[in-house]
Amino acid sequence: MVTVERPGALSEADATAVRDLVAAATETDQASPLSEAARLRLGGTDAVHLLVRNGSGIVGYAQLDADGTAELAVHPSARRHGIGRRLLVEAIRAGEPDAVRVWAHNEHPGALALAASLGLRKTRSLWQMRMPLGDLPAASVPDGVTVRTFVAGQDDDAWLKLNALAFSHHPEQGSWTAADLAARLAEPWFDPAGFFLAESDGELLGFHWTKSHSAQLGEIYVLGVSPRAQGIGLAKALSLVGLRYLRDTGHTEAMLYVEEDNAPAVGLYRRLGFTHTTTDAMFRSG
Repeated sequence: MVTVERPGALSEADATAVRDLVAAATETDQASPLSEAARLRLGGTDAVHLLVRNGSGIVGYAQLDADGTAELAVHPSARRHGIGRRLLVEAIRAGEPDAVRVWAHNEHPGALALAASLGLRKTRSLWQMRMPLGDLPAASVPDGVTVRTFVAGQDDDAWLKLNALAFSHHPEQGSWTAADLAARLAEPWFDPAGFFLAESDGELLGFHWTKSHSAQLGEIYVLGVSPRAQGIGLAKALSLVGLRYLRDTGHTEAMLYVEEDNAPAVGLYRRLGFTHTTTDAMFRSG
């Protein structure tokens, strides 16, 4: 019988064990079973944590965040024993049974089968897109707009306000708090030289935050434009500013995540040279 623990918070040892579990699953599946946000919450108390152990340690983990979104991971050596199903059932019970959402990263076949077996319905598709970083056109910044890099401690509040405006429709990105921003700024990968802000007369109009995953792979981590600056070519200009930065710092490939139904963004990225590679699917209970 699968026994699920629900600690109030993860101990440091358990958090480390979960990270090891996630690393093992990522190596096997070539995709992480947990999002960046979920991984950052491993050390906090702002989520429900569920654990399954065996004699060798933690073999199953699920997390339910404050908004009712669940993610889970099962060690490759412990799969096909009902651990994932039990974790997901307990995660649904821990939230609003008719409104829990769960991610199937990279549309993992096991996760898709589990969602189907529990009668969950698909509600979102998050695309990953990639492109090689070769020749890139110059970034044509609109008249009256200047681009500079982010200054931590100076630009935090203004950036958070712009991020909320630019992603008012987005259930995760648009709700970032000062703590969310601070957590990313403290990550080892953060580089202010790759975080670009566009402004006019002291007002922030857009931004492109890049991220380096490896010496070869960079990311359009977050790209946003104020509703006031839509339609002037700023998104394309900022995209190219960041992509050229990634290329010039030695990266040979770029990636990004975008909602499948965000036609304007998908169109822009396709025109820049990105192609769809994988999909993260979200399912909902009830």
